[in-house]
Amino acid sequence: MAAARVMVSASNTVTALLLSKGPLRRPNSFSLCFRNGPVQKRRLFTCSAIYNPQLQTKEEGQPETLDYRVFLEDNSGKKLSPWHDIPLHLGDGVFNFVVEIPKESSAKMEVATDEQHTPIKQDTKKGKLRYYPYNIHWNYGLLPQTWEDPSFANSEVEGAFGDNDPVDVVEIGKSRGKIGQVLKVKPLAALAMIDEGELDWKIVAISLDDPRASLVNDVDDVEKHFPGTLTAIRDWFRDYKIPDGKPANRFALGNKPANKDYALKVITETNESWAKLVKRSIPAGELSLV
Repeated sequence: MAAARVMVSASNTVTALLLSKGPLRRPNSFSLCFRNGPVQKRRLFTCSAIYNPQLQTKEEGQPETLDYRVFLEDNSGKKLSPWHDIPLHLGDGVFNFVVEIPKESSAKMEVATDEQHTPIKQDTKKGKLRYYPYNIHWNYGLLPQTWEDPSFANSEVEGAFGDNDPVDVVEIGKSRGKIGQVLKVKPLAALAMIDEGELDWKIVAISLDDPRASLVNDVDDVEKHFPGTLTAIRDWFRDYKIPDGKPANRFALGNKPANKDYALKVITETNESWAKLVKRSIPAGELSLV
């Protein structure tokens, strides 16, 4: 029997997930709540926020094995999907971010979008666990309730189609996150990565708990207070496949990071795509909607 361990996060970031009071509405009930989004008066779609003094992560199996999974649970032990059940939008330009890969680690962890409750697992290729060739230097994970639609050709980004995953976040704060941890972040920039022809957005953000969070509010602030970070992020994601004999990834939008407003636009559009997905307006294929 796979070992199971439950970890209750005592950090302020997860405890601060007292998002807004109210019962959880599952996405597959198709009962979506609407909130006004910050970009172009477009609406952000989100389920009712989870009211949990302590959000738990439950490990099943042993790390660095094929059966290892990290689940999110509420206080009653009910499993929650980090993709579908964690609300995206917290208001005032603040969003929830789920850590998949803690900074300074190399195991390629990701939400299992085709498994029930979409737990976090280590990615595999040809039956073997995947690792980056070197550590990633920032917390990396996903924006819940977003989806890059593989049937949508983005005319602003070379007509590239979405990669069929939630939107990725690169969180540049100094603290090292934990797998499954939920942080409140504010977006600062967006990088339009083209990975084997697919569009794979990277939203650069910072945790509100970071000491320098108040100093950075847009792309120019990142360069001022975190000099060289945007270039380092771009180069890291451009080159990480080269040691495996694959070509470098490319970046659209002039090979430069877009500003905060553009990042918010990306978040709004991919949130709308997710809403269509969970309402089954778009075929889900093998994706789990629970």
